Amino acid sequence: MHALLILDMQVGLFHGPDKPWNGEALLNTLNSLLSKARKAGAPIFLARHVGPPGSPIEPASPLTQLVQELLLEGDEVIFEKSRPNAFYRTDLADRLKACGSQGVVIAGMKTQYCVDSTCRAARDLGFDAVLIANGHTCADTPALKAESIIAHHNATLAGPFCRVMHAEDWRF
Repeated sequence: MHALLILDMQVGLFHGPDKPWNGEALLNTLNSLLSKARKAGAPIFLARHVGPPGSPIEPASPLTQLVQELLLEGDEVIFEKSRPNAFYRTDLADRLKACGSQGVVIAGMKTQYCVDSTCRAARDLGFDAVLIANGHTCADTPALKAESIIAHHNATLAGPFCRVMHAEDWRF
């Protein structure tokens, strides 16, 4: 069984000054994945990226809270991380193993940071990593448009680091 892992869908990133590309479509995709995971009885994990106390992204900050547009039902495991890799200094790997997950389906934000790092780490830790091609996003950067960043990561990560599938094609 694969668990669903949604990364950093938090107020400060999603509703911040740098608007994520195709945000509404992403929310629809994530809510569809949440529904599919629940129907299949798959574990659901959501990560919140937080910083140290006193920083703008301290754990209690409104900026680090998950966006209300996600259809959460209270059956999810919500955990905090402090680095782009969701496995680093968290108990995510142990929790995945404890619930019998051989793989993890990765979605959320931001493509070139936490999504990329977590995909690479998952495979290194022995999990079957699946990246949802239309399930992650970021904002434009001075160097590249978000759409190009997403396409580049889908192409680069596919194969050596994870399987890349569209949400419509994924079955838990």
